[in-house]
Amino acid sequence: IMCLQMSLQIVILPLLTITLHAFTYNIPHHPQIRVENTRWGKLHQQQRHHPNYIGQIKHQDTTKIPTTIHYSTFKDNQNIINGITKKYAQDASKPENIAEHTAYGEDAASFNLSNESLTEWFLFLTSTTFVLSTISYLWFLPPGPHLGTSYLHSIENLIGTTSPPLVITALLSLFSLIHSGLATLRPLSEEIIGPRAHRVMFAVVSLPTALSCISYFVNHSHDGTILWDLHSLPGLHTIVLLLDFISFLLLYPSTFNLLEIAAVRKPDLHLYESGVIRITRHPQAWGQFIWCIAHCLWIGSSTVVAASLVLCLHHTWSIYSGDKRLKDKHGKLFDSVSSRTSIIPFAAIIDGRQSLPKDYWREWARIPYLVVVGGTIGAYFAHPWMMAGAALLGW
Repeated sequence: IMCLQMSLQIVILPLLTITLHAFTYNIPHHPQIRVENTRWGKLHQQQRHHPNYIGQIKHQDTTKIPTTIHYSTFKDNQNIINGITKKYAQDASKPENIAEHTAYGEDAASFNLSNESLTEWFLFLTSTTFVLSTISYLWFLPPGPHLGTSYLHSIENLIGTTSPPLVITALLSLFSLIHSGLATLRPLSEEIIGPRAHRVMFAVVSLPTALSCISYFVNHSHDGTILWDLHSLPGLHTIVLLLDFISFLLLYPSTFNLLEIAAVRKPDLHLYESGVIRITRHPQAWGQFIWCIAHCLWIGSSTVVAASLVLCLHHTWSIYSGDKRLKDKHGKLFDSVSSRTSIIPFAAIIDGRQSLPKDYWREWARIPYLVVVGGTIGAYFAHPWMMAGAALLGW
């Protein structure tokens, strides 16, 4: 069952994305900007693995609102960024500076079929299938060495107990250390072994440990002490369902870059500005917070509370480390984008540094989000099979 779920994620969803997007067009990420893509095709062929879309202001109207942006992928555009953000960085809060000296981040959740390659997607499907199959064999499949079981027993022996709240705390703590540790070491690691090798190492280490955490949580979420039972409250199920749905919509846009995640394309550290980033610069962290609140409300066990505390602490750290890595990577461009966005949801909108355009819904009406919506609804109805699959592992 778990192998079938993996197959759905790595085969059917990408193919569905490509097929549906044949009937759609990308939408500019700024409501008051007319995008000219006259040079984009040629530039993309030259440097398709460096999609650092830099907004270069070419014309301004009488209200000092930028009307034309050329998107480029050339590395020397960093010099342009330094020039056009120099004065803006001195006082980013002034509206006249925002309109006159602005460098824009990337368009979030964009997907253009003309930029895709069947060869790359074939490599994605074959390489991902191979990696997941190998990990499944080594970690939990019956013919394999059952490294997942040995890993769980090692954790239990290390902490000296099989108490579910303590075990899930240890599992998630170790996963967080590995996951955030490798992410923090990414710049140094990429200099030594390269971006693709680092991404493969990151996946090979993170995937099996994440699977152990998820499976153990599913099997033991109702174990431990029941701290509260709110099932009798009217409308609780609907509230929890809506919170879970919102939490999955708050995926960070880089999650949609499947070819980079699988290292088929050279992984890059992207700086986005449109879509969900207008609301919060760290949507995935807030999505995790909301997910934890929903599950604590619904289940109310000490195991779920313990898991939620570790997950929230992990994602709180990711807010700091994520901003630091973006700052180190993008420099003044990050300063420009961060001045118009916020960590706290809607904070930049409330204090006037950001505004949602009238057609803001268009920045969400994109194929990646359609896939997320379908996957979230499917995951809800697949919960019984997910629990059955986790129970088969016996963790």
